[in-house]
Amino acid sequence: MRNLPAAVGSLLVVNALVFLVALLVPQWDGRMTAWFASWFPRHPNAAWWQVVTYMFMHGSLAHIFFNMFGLLSFGPHLERQWGTGRFVVFYFLCGIGACLTQLGVSWGEFQSIHSRLIESGLTAPAIEQMLQSGNYVGPRGDPSIRAAMVELYGIYSAPMVGASGAIYGILVAFGLLYPNAKLALLFVPVPVAAKYVIPIILLLDLFSGVTGFSLFGGGIAHFAHLGGAAIGFLLMWYWRSRARRAAASGEGLWRTG
Repeated sequence: MRNLPAAVGSLLVVNALVFLVALLVPQWDGRMTAWFASWFPRHPNAAWWQVVTYMFMHGSLAHIFFNMFGLLSFGPHLERQWGTGRFVVFYFLCGIGACLTQLGVSWGEFQSIHSRLIESGLTAPAIEQMLQSGNYVGPRGDPSIRAAMVELYGIYSAPMVGASGAIYGILVAFGLLYPNAKLALLFVPVPVAAKYVIPIILLLDLFSGVTGFSLFGGGIAHFAHLGGAAIGFLLMWYWRSRARRAAASGEGLWRTG
């Protein structure tokens, strides 16, 4: 930890402490999830600060391990090159963008399913009652209506946690800065250049998000990953464009002794 840059080291410590508190103090786990996870905007637990705090919550040991492994593997290279201030801004903007992307996608899915249920004959108050109670009281003869209601309830009631969106932003930035760096993956026996690995990872997330089929199991916010990656790409593009304009105008070319 001594050799780690300040921001990466601090993020590792805070994430670990939050996870340990939730793990070792069971009565706090539910409260922390209610307060700090990212909830669907219509849910009673939803709050504005959760677009930041959800990044410090993790659902399992494997979840936090892989996120912190990603932070530890790629974050120090970026922080040493950019400085702590820029790295912190980048990390949190990617994480916030990831959360807003997933919430936007979830909102669209919710409205689409809600409209289908209304067209099938359910009333808005009946749907609301089912969302609040978690009990299905609709028609028994049509399994498609029940399946749609289960999907709607899942969107409404399942919180999002984890730093994956911010990590995906870091991964994209690393790939742009070090495209030829070799990355070793669990399912590939030989190291592969970042410029090939990272697009493949993003395409797999896009495929899983669109089709619902995931190689890594369910409950993954694939569009949050893609949102974090997109914000990371846009920030890199903006900073590079600004640096080129500054170089073209002669800014920052003078040095003082």
